[in-house]
This record gives sequence, structure tokens and C-alpha cells, in this order.
Amino acid sequence: MNFEEKPSKLVTRKQVILDMMKHPSYVPLKIKEIITILQVPTEDRADLEELIGELIKEGKVLRTKRGKFALPQNFNLISGTFQGHPKGFGFLILDEDEKDIFIPASGVNGAMHKDRVMCRITKQPTTERRAEAEIIEILERGPASIVGTYQESENFGFVVPDDQKYSRDIFIPKKLSKGAVAGHKVLVQITNWAEERRNPDGKILSILGHINDPGVDILSIIYQYDLPREFPKLVMDEVETIPTEIPEQDKKGRTDLRDVEMVTIDGEDAKDLDDAISIEQLENGMYRLGVHIADVTHYVKEKHPLDDEALERATSIYLVDRVIPMLPHKLSNGICSLNAGVDRLALTCMMDIDLQGNVQNHHIMETVINIDERMTYTNVKKVLMGEDEEVKERYEPLIPMFERMRVLADILRKRRMKRGSIDFDFEETKVILDKEGTPIEIKPYDRNVATRIIEEFMLICNETIAEDYFWQEKPFIYRSHEDPDPAKILALTEFINNFGYNIKGVAAKVHPKDMQKILEDVTDKPEESIISHLLLRSMKQARYTSECNGHFGLAAKYYCHFTSPIRRYPDLQIHRNIKYNLHHELKGKKEAVLFERMPEVAKHSSIRERRAEEAERETIKLKKVEYMEQFVGRMFQGVITGTTSWGIYVELPNTVEGLVHVNEMADDYYIYDEAGHRWIGDRTKQIYRLGDKVHVQVLKTDTLTRTIDFRLVSEEDFNKQDE
Repeated sequence: MNFEEKPSKLVTRKQVILDMMKHPSYVPLKIKEIITILQVPTEDRADLEELIGELIKEGKVLRTKRGKFALPQNFNLISGTFQGHPKGFGFLILDEDEKDIFIPASGVNGAMHKDRVMCRITKQPTTERRAEAEIIEILERGPASIVGTYQESENFGFVVPDDQKYSRDIFIPKKLSKGAVAGHKVLVQITNWAEERRNPDGKILSILGHINDPGVDILSIIYQYDLPREFPKLVMDEVETIPTEIPEQDKKGRTDLRDVEMVTIDGEDAKDLDDAISIEQLENGMYRLGVHIADVTHYVKEKHPLDDEALERATSIYLVDRVIPMLPHKLSNGICSLNAGVDRLALTCMMDIDLQGNVQNHHIMETVINIDERMTYTNVKKVLMGEDEEVKERYEPLIPMFERMRVLADILRKRRMKRGSIDFDFEETKVILDKEGTPIEIKPYDRNVATRIIEEFMLICNETIAEDYFWQEKPFIYRSHEDPDPAKILALTEFINNFGYNIKGVAAKVHPKDMQKILEDVTDKPEESIISHLLLRSMKQARYTSECNGHFGLAAKYYCHFTSPIRRYPDLQIHRNIKYNLHHELKGKKEAVLFERMPEVAKHSSIRERRAEEAERETIKLKKVEYMEQFVGRMFQGVITGTTSWGIYVELPNTVEGLVHVNEMADDYYIYDEAGHRWIGDRTKQIYRLGDKVHVQVLKTDTLTRTIDFRLVSEEDFNKQDE
């Protein structure tokens, strides 16, 4: 092993250190001994010490009392992020594994939600329960500032954190309250961290507004998740140097596709248009599909402030009332957006696809394009479904193009389904707000023929690019969706056997086609909802990786995100790597540096993606609660989407979900059957299980906790309510 050697294509210098320590013959060593074994040159020794320091901070390496270095697992220790619970206990969330570890309240030892911690395993996992641990060291504290609601006592104040996973209120001396009064949403800085029997102390940094002021609810979530608010001055200064129109010299050396008929197809309110489509049918019957993506890296230069900020943000965040963009509006809605009727720079993937949906040839090139029409999903659907003669007449010249798109999308979808790709058709939520930010309608998002066309074209493009760069063995970022956890599949198999279904694959290696077959078998059956939800929950989360691990859900060996560089940094990074390659620069030192960089970009982007998803979910949840305030006392029909030891979750047709607490199931004594995902009445034998249709009444809503409480009602009472 040689530390001085350039990293291989998939191994970073950190990994060299970890691999050495994982070797069966390794015993804890001091820094001088590690330097000798890894043959670290004198000029790189400071780098080695810095890397080991980072690994210690990450909890991947520990230093013994004698100054020797080893892996935590050698001492029955494990590190991760502490996830708190309102009741005081919590879980250790591991970086590489989805099997979290239970930490009882007695083992929390002063840790707070989001702290990086080192734990000692106290109980090994069994088939019935997860492993248990106690926290022995806090490696790194979580956020020093927390959003919450200020409450007053006679001589002091305290802040109740918005995030319920913080189980303790924060004590605020009156002199550090900054004039806050009860009901103010505040940003509080922790000045003394919690101890075993003492709450944390803090001071108010800023007052966001009163909980009843318009916009404060979403602003609180922005602060809660530490979402970016403004672009730094250095970034905006750089943006000022970017032109609003494309200079002629920027078009030189590019393939000119301005005469090719092409359109963008997006939602009505989309402003960052980053993908356009062209399609023609060749004389041999094959289709030539062009996916043209905004050439963002032409303007976002590596190592410039704009690129640094884009990486830090890593993704645009779509909250219910606003978008927090990855790039400033001058780029995202301006010169990078593929607006109709103006010249734009693009990175194009042209694919020749046969009638079985196989890509026979493809070509990636830098292009200059000019969009014919900015289409919406709604209007393309109207054209293809013959729903509006006026719309059809308006877009008559483009109708043959849309028909070709529909035919090719059907071909691609059939090919994808044949190989085992899994389609979960769960409803997404669309929230309609008035000018004050008050929700006036909540409904399922419309997936139709037009949205499916774009989905298929983006999927085939992403697969084609990923496969190309995998075989070229170039530095790259893949979108990986690993195989489900065998234990979850085993539990799922046992459950669906009760309904007469069986997953053919063995738990250790299930194939997506086996899952797809189950979804087909349960279609339109009473148990469809329950089994679909359980199948989804058995899956792992997709993430970005520098290695090609395949995409289980799509049954794809190669997959990446290439098609949205305006709003996702991995796509932007892929574009940059591709352009280096097109210009024959992806070799030597440049290639080695990028191989080293890709794992960090992938991990950071995955973390930022999770943060964005959580914040987006919270804003939707909040607006759902606000919307349902007007319906307290009303009854609705819904479907059971979750069963837990504390009650039943019910989803209404408009996607709003609420909890029927076990205390509200008062007509009998109900027993929770965890394995069967159901509640059973002791006397009546009434069963409530996932997927069952039920009638509920809205009991109460709570915007502070963002929860809705239901109670079960009879069908008879439901039918009577409007009499």
C-alpha cells in the first residue's frame, strides 16, 4: 500500500487508511507507524494527520488513550447521528447502513437531536428487535441554533423547538430574550448544552415574527432546516458578469440544431426549463430522440464562487409557496432556461432507438438550439387525448411530433416493464395557496400521458449516459438504488403469504421483477393499497454514489441524473465531466482529481437532497393542517395507510393524512398485531388493517406540531352528516 500513489479510480486516500485498518492483521498503531506502513512522503505527512483527524471527527476512526488509531468496531463501538424522540429516547442513524440502533433514554447521556455520537453496543440485534446502544461520547454537536416558539414564565423564558425530535425545551434568561413575547417564533442559540438532568441554556438570536403572522410558518421551516436564504455578494457579483443573451462567439464550435423542431414540456408554473425534446422517425423505422439539456456549466465555472455556492446548496428546494433555487434567477430563469424563441446553449444526447426500445446508437454533443414552443403537460394531454379542439388547432403543426412521442414513450415503457421496473403510482400532493399564503385547495398531482412521456424520455437518456461513462471508466456520479434489506423482504413475504401471494426470489437476492409481479397481481384488489405501501417501505432510499451500483427500482444496471443541471448539482457535475471528456481533457491529473472529488460530491448531494425532501414535506404537512382547520367536526371517507402501536393513520382522497389515536378507538379494547399491521378488537373482533376503507371525523388540528387528529365513525353517521 502506498499513500503517495495517485488514487485508483474508485479509492480515495481516506479509503486507503480505512482499508489498512480493516485488514485482519492490523493492530492499533501510532501515527509514525502508519506513516511507515503507507510510505507517506515527508511533504504529505501533514495531509495524513489532517485526514485521520477528519476520520475521527466522522466517527470512522478512534484514538486510544495511548495515542494509537483503530476502527471503533474493534472495541464494540459504533458512530453515527443521534435522532431524538419527544419521549427522551432516540436512535443511532448509521452512515452506511439503514438499520438504525435503539438508544434508551438512560443511554442518551446529554446528547441532542442531530449530534454526531460514538456509542457502545449494549444488546445485539435479534430477529424480533433491533440492536441497542448507549452514547459514550459526543463527537460533534448538531446545529447550535434552533427554531422554536417562545413561551414566558415569571422570571425566565423558554423555547419549545419546532422539531419534536428535540425532547427538551431551551431555558432562556430574561436578559437574553431580546424582547420576545409568548407566541413569537424565534431563532435561539444554545449557550450551554444539555446534561443528563439539565435542559440546555440559550439566547435569542432573532425574532422571526408571531406564529399568526402571514409567512412566518414557512420562514420558521426555512430556519429550522437551515435552508439558504440569500446568495452571497461574491456570487451575485459573478452573476453580474454573465450576459443576458448569448454572444455569437459562444455558439462557435457547437453543433447547430436551431432548425430542428423541438419543444419543452413542463408544468404551468415552471420557470427553470432545463430539458427540451426533439423526435423524428428514420427511414429504417427507428426513432431519433433528442434530449437537449441546458448547458449550465458554460456559465458555472469550476472553483468559482457561483460553483461553490451551487455545490453547497446542491439542489433547488420547492416549498409550497416559493422556490429556493440552486442558482440565481438570472441563470435559472434566464440565460440557462430553455425559453422558446431564443438561442440557447445545450448539451444534447441524440439516441437512435429501435422498435423494441433499445438504444442502438447515441451521440453526446455541445449544441446551440432554439425552442419552437413552450408546452405544458396540460396542453399536450389535451392534444393527445382530443379533449380541446381549440388547443389542438393552436398546436396543429406539432401534433405529428406529439404522436411520435406517445408511440415511442409506450415502447420504452413496455421495455422497462418487461425487465422488471417497478412503478408505484402513489398520489403526490399539490397545494393551491391564495395571495396571503393560505391554502385554498389540496389535491393529488395530475400524472397523465404528457408527464409519462417526459418521464420515459428522461429515464432512457439518464440510462444511456450512465452506461456510456461506466464503460469508459471515467469519474462520474451515479444514481444508485440498492437491493432491499433481506430482513425486510422476509417480513414482507411472511405477511403477503396471508393473502395468497408469494415473492419468488429468495430474501437474500430478490429481483425487481418479483416485486413488479406482486404489484400486478394486487391491482384493483382490496389489499392493493396495503401491499403496495409495504413493498415501498421494504425498499432502500436512492442516493448518489461514485460507483455504479445499479438502480433496483428501475431494474437498471446503469443510472444517473443528467437532465436537470439547473436544479441538481450531480447533474451539473456530470455535465462538467462530460464536457472535459468531449474536449479530451479528462485524463492525467485532472482525471485523478475528479476521481477523488466524486465521492464527496455524491455524499454531500445525497445529504442535501434529504434535507430538501424533509423541508418540502414539512411545508406541505403544515399547509395540510392549516387547510383542515376549517373542517374540524366534518366526516370523511379515507384509507388506512399506517398502523403503529399508538394508533392508525388514515389518508383522505385529497392526500391529507391524520392519526386515529388508540385512545379514540373506544368501542372496544383493541390489540395491536405488529406483524399483521393491524388492530383487532378483543370483544367484537373488528379488524383495522392497512388498506382498509374507513370513515373518520376531524377532531382537531395543531399547526405547532403539524398534526391532525381523527376519530373513527360509522358509515351510518357519515351518511347522515349532510341530511
